[in-house]
Amino acid sequence: MGNLIIKAAVHTLFTLTSRQRAIHQSAHFLRSYRRLVDGVPTALGRRRTSVPPLPGIDEEMRDWSLFMILEHNAIVNRSITAITAQLARNEPLSGPALIDMKSGVLPAANSDERALSAFQRSVTAHLKCVATLGPLRGTPTAAHPIFGNFNAHCWHCMFAFHLRVHHTQAVKVVRALRGTPQR
Repeated sequence: MGNLIIKAAVHTLFTLTSRQRAIHQSAHFLRSYRRLVDGVPTALGRRRTSVPPLPGIDEEMRDWSLFMILEHNAIVNRSITAITAQLARNEPLSGPALIDMKSGVLPAANSDERALSAFQRSVTAHLKCVATLGPLRGTPTAAHPIFGNFNAHCWHCMFAFHLRVHHTQAVKVVRALRGTPQR
């Protein structure tokens, strides 16, 4: 029952979110991640850090480094961008759109500072791609592994939503690395 309520809430949230609002949210999180990473030495960015259970963070994701979080986001971002574009163009899903959303999105254990530039490129590429697409609402749908079928608009909204989920995790990791008390 709770899962149905969460699914309905996410679908409602995405339905009420405008395309521009999702673009704004994604750009906001790009800036916020950059500020968060700024000043974190490479050695600390590589350090795996446990976080408490968080909504949207699977158990195997709770002990990631900051760079692992960024690499994961870059992988998922490329997949969501491909899904969004292919649905908007009424194309069959292919390439990064077909990634296994459970195993294909896991970062390397030795992720490093290159993850930041890959992450930045993935967000910028999504924003540029979405600007070239026609209508996102009313397109064919593709299944999200948790929330059910999404059209291109919902996948576009999922992009920012996913950034938010892992931003919470990244903040906790950076606070732990800096010795700041967790809230």
